[in-house]
Amino acid sequence: MARGVAGGAMTLHLYEYALLQVVPRPDRGEAVNAGVLVYCRDVDFLGAAVHLDATRIAVLDPHADVEAIGLALDAVAGTAAAAAPARSDRLTDAALAATGPAEGEDLGRRFRRLTAPRSTVVRAGSVHTGLTADPAGEPARLLARLVLPLT
Repeated sequence: MARGVAGGAMTLHLYEYALLQVVPRPDRGEAVNAGVLVYCRDVDFLGAAVHLDATRIAVLDPHADVEAIGLALDAVAGTAAAAAPARSDRLTDAALAATGPAEGEDLGRRFRRLTAPRSTVVRAGSVHTGLTADPAGEPARLLARLVLPLT
């Protein structure tokens, strides 16, 4: 257990994350990191953060449909943010009856579905793990560290 600023115990939570990558030409396999998905079972959290760099996409494919790619990234982030039942390990009939394809879905199952291998322009990379005291802050932290241009 880590120590907080005042010397008190700080709880660290295990989380999983995957980069969202844009592969404008799947036949070439070249990718640009464009977002992150973060899942923490301990606190029942699933979140995403995205940033599309049109200039970097254009370097890989000058004819890429950046607007459509942006919509696809927004769809993934929206699926991650869809309403979930009170606790994903205690699904109820009411939660399963919610409208929309992701509403009421177990967050772990949703994360696995979003990170499943696929051959599309927007896809998730490998799943990695980490420890954090603030799972809700991880999408922004990982976005700055792994996606945004280095300054």
